[in-house]
Amino acid sequence: MSLAPIEIETAPQPTASVIVMHGLGADGNDFVPIARELDLSSVGPVRFVFPNAPHIPVTINGGRPMPAWYDIMLPDLTRREDEAGLRRSQAVIEGLIAHEKARGIPAHRIVIAGFSQGCAMALMTGLRHGERLAGIVGLSGYLPLAATLAAERHAANHDTPVFLAHGTHDNVVVLARATATRDALQALGHAVEWHEYPMQHSVCIEEIADLNAFLLRVLS
Repeated sequence: MSLAPIEIETAPQPTASVIVMHGLGADGNDFVPIARELDLSSVGPVRFVFPNAPHIPVTINGGRPMPAWYDIMLPDLTRREDEAGLRRSQAVIEGLIAHEKARGIPAHRIVIAGFSQGCAMALMTGLRHGERLAGIVGLSGYLPLAATLAAERHAANHDTPVFLAHGTHDNVVVLARATATRDALQALGHAVEWHEYPMQHSVCIEEIADLNAFLLRVLS
């Protein structure tokens, strides 16, 4: 990562952590305001961790360097995938999970979440992680390296709750890409909580409320 993660604790001595990956071209500050809107007081102190993706050239944007978890080569997102970049970022996120565990937060009290590219990383990492996580959250994103998931997913997270939310008018990651992700996970037996909203590639108030309820449930 190019910068240290941003961290927010709702109270001293957190007993749970939520790691949130931003989307393409954004940074760790992107979801700080949304985290401040969540009320997780009933589950105890929570640490939010907002990592920053490295600056790399992004093919679809003319090779211009920008914060990105991996390169995107084509608009359909999955016909040509940057597997090396995806796996590098997976290792970074695994390091963040390990760091939270070293600070006393067990895996079953850690949620990994992300928006757009960050959603792709949350799904890729969470479903392959070797210990059960509290939950996996994917907002306005999709499942990367889908063809390898059945062989690479870890049994520890087979029944981990997955929250997927998407805008019906999203023209960046089209709704069909998200529903294909939902269907693929459900076909493998994963418990998916699905939400869609009349919005574009963004976040809405109703989505925040639904996410709040999900986090309360999985961290209770």
